[in-house]
Amino acid sequence: EVLLAESGGGSVQAGRSLSLSCTASPSGFTLSNRRAGWFRQAPGKEREGVAFIDSVGRKVYHDSAKGRFTISRDNVENILYMQMDSLKLEDTAIYYCAAAGEGQLATMPRRSAIGFWGQGTEVSVSS
Repeated sequence: EVLLAESGGGSVQAGRSLSLSCTASPSGFTLSNRRAGWFRQAPGKEREGVAFIDSVGRKVYHDSAKGRFTISRDNVENILYMQMDSLKLEDTAIYYCAAAGEGQLATMPRRSAIGFWGQGTEVSVSS
């Protein structure tokens, strides 16, 4: 069974930073072969893609995340990261690690393309 386990969420003040991690298991499920990244869902809103990285390292970001969030991947440890800087109130949401199939990114994957989801980690940004 594939497991995506997120960590690193929490409560911070606006302007501060948080770093999210996603560990994939079992070892045969290799994030570096896939399009993998992060979705988020704010209260009362649709789940939306935030940042993704593909097998060749190409990255795509939601417009609201550009310049503030950075997605990265440790291919040895099979861990996905997202550094979130200059957090805003509107970044408050549940953040989900997500993995789609193999291939390269042209645009942010749709929810329907996601085959594997983590349980989510909460990020709360206050003023």
